Amino acid sequence: MVQDIRIAVIGMGPRGLGAIEALFATLTDGISVTLDLFDPRPCPGAGPNFSPSQNSLNLLNLPLRAVDLPSPPRNFPSLAEWLGQDKKAMETYPSRAQLGSYLTGRFANLVEAGQAGVTISQHQLAADQLLRDAADGWWIRAAGARHGPYDEVLLAQGQPATAPDQQLAKWHEHARCGVRDVVSVYPDHELLDAASGWAGKVVAVRGMGLATLDAIRLLTLGQGGKFRDGEYLPSGREPLRILPFSLNGLPPYPKPETLAIDARFAPSREETGSFCAALRRAIDLPGEGAIEALCEAIVPPVIRVLESQSVDLSEHEIRSWLACEQNAPGEQEVRGPVDVLRAGIAMAAGETPPDIGYTIGQIWRKWQNELREVYNPSAPRPGTISALIAFDEGLKRYSYGPPLSTMTELLTLVEAGRVDLRAANDPDILMTRDGWQLVEEDETARVVAIVDAVLPTPQLGQMTDPLIAALRDSGDLTAIGPKLGVKLRPDGGVIGRAGPLPGLSLLGRLGLGSVIAVDSLHDCFGAAADRWAAGVVSRALR
Repeated sequence: MVQDIRIAVIGMGPRGLGAIEALFATLTDGISVTLDLFDPRPCPGAGPNFSPSQNSLNLLNLPLRAVDLPSPPRNFPSLAEWLGQDKKAMETYPSRAQLGSYLTGRFANLVEAGQAGVTISQHQLAADQLLRDAADGWWIRAAGARHGPYDEVLLAQGQPATAPDQQLAKWHEHARCGVRDVVSVYPDHELLDAASGWAGKVVAVRGMGLATLDAIRLLTLGQGGKFRDGEYLPSGREPLRILPFSLNGLPPYPKPETLAIDARFAPSREETGSFCAALRRAIDLPGEGAIEALCEAIVPPVIRVLESQSVDLSEHEIRSWLACEQNAPGEQEVRGPVDVLRAGIAMAAGETPPDIGYTIGQIWRKWQNELREVYNPSAPRPGTISALIAFDEGLKRYSYGPPLSTMTELLTLVEAGRVDLRAANDPDILMTRDGWQLVEEDETARVVAIVDAVLPTPQLGQMTDPLIAALRDSGDLTAIGPKLGVKLRPDGGVIGRAGPLPGLSLLGRLGLGSVIAVDSLHDCFGAAADRWAAGVVSRALR
């Protein structure tokens, strides 16, 4: 007897693609699937972050050699093979548009090859309402039409629309009252359109992470500027100066330039085993004790890596750095942002030995899969969740680093006076008649525009997306903790106010807290998708 099930996937970016691939790989004989996909964007598989139409200046923060996605159920080349690149190109950083085109092609191949017993329908529509009928399952409303019923619905939208924080809301209101701009860095075409009116003017960028680096490249190279022989050659169309700022004013650290340099930070199998064991212990401890347990596993490989590169630092110094990171991430740094930028470039290029922070960050990056594999299927207590999430988020300034070339370009722009970091550290921003002033009594720090390059946190309470907001207000979606995302079972099943909701699942960023390290391409194609697919098949067979 064949069991028929109907599944809807809402959101067809990399997360939706990874889920479908996992489902295809998990399906067994005796199950027939009708699969409906909902996404208003034209390039399924890519999502907005990797849209093939975005500017080629927006680069991945992974070298080509590190984009090692699992092979799909149907034969399809790797990204390097798809791009036709040889071994010499493995250290280059592809554009996000290139990856998006690849993912769209990977999705098309999956659909064209098909699978016995699976029927796929694509709806280029935004789902704006999701309702459950106790008799026949879930119904989706999109563009005024009703679709369903479905036995299973997967929410895989990525970062839904979010209400601006108090500071950003005030700036938007200020911008509406005069000739001044507040623009998000994405979508990039809107930023480029706005920037056409900023030639010769001073603008600010809110944030100091990867999105800020995209914004700076779009405001310089995107306006016709060029780098040549270590100098920046302006086009005359770019802003006079760009002033980035953030809460701590620290630029991110670039990834090691080559595989050989990167390999210096590789933990051994024994060290990785000790980390996983420590993480399992940490999950059962209160917040402070959880981080301390993790640090016990972090210290030995840090000592080994530093000693191998002739860095003489005591265990006490490493533990002190970690203790500060636990309580006040980033406050170990006493240097100014330009000195931090120079130091990061030198360490990434292998020109100077790594310091404690850089070493910890690179080792932590190499443990991201293990971090997810142990944490995501578990159920830590609320205080432990907050502590582990904060620790991982704080280390992103090292572990999610950009290409070395991008940071070298940034330093060139700083030295040329095009990027100004004097107001980088949490400036007291004043609103003026014609814009904002980042440094009091300094007329040269007046800006006519602010580019917002801060990704909103996935706080369920701040979501304005109609579908998510309605599910939250009805109690179908509940937060796992303050300032965190949705409460989920290990297989992505949603836990509402009244308990688990049959047939409703969520994967990705909006589950932060139930899952960890979600801002990763590899997580889209990893164990989380496999657990969801296994849950779907198990429920169908029951």
